[in-house]
Amino acid sequence: MKLIKYGLFIAFGFFLSCSSNQPTDNKVKNGYNVELATKLNADQYGMSKYVMAFLKRGPVRSQDSITAAELQKAHLENIESLADVGKLVLAGPFFDDGEIRGIYIFNVETIEEAKALTETDPAIKAGRLVMELHPWYGSAALKQVNEIHKSLQKQNVSEQ
Repeated sequence: MKLIKYGLFIAFGFFLSCSSNQPTDNKVKNGYNVELATKLNADQYGMSKYVMAFLKRGPVRSQDSITAAELQKAHLENIESLADVGKLVLAGPFFDDGEIRGIYIFNVETIEEAKALTETDPAIKAGRLVMELHPWYGSAALKQVNEIHKSLQKQNVSEQ
């Protein structure tokens, strides 16, 4: 009986040591994950430089409905492509019908880099959208949004 109690005591102690929040190596200390911070190029605050883009209605909105739909599909495919290569960490439309149609957050440090990326967008090329670009400082964790998003989506743009 003493042997069983002793064995349970040891097992309970092992369980507690494995389930504690104490780091088991030097990679994580007080919640800070050195490896992940390095991978995401986070500064000491866990932040990174980005460029935020406001997508606005462009001057050329006279396309027929078929052309507009084709441009929208190409626009979405471009978003997917930029996200796949890690240059776009967040994108999405606004639900209202205002002048600002949506946002992008580019994983770049300069306006010039972001401008070059916006010029790949078929809706921008056609004048249907224009971009307003601003340097922005945000959580480095945003760089993981696309990876997480892929595990949540049932369908992507290319399947439509």
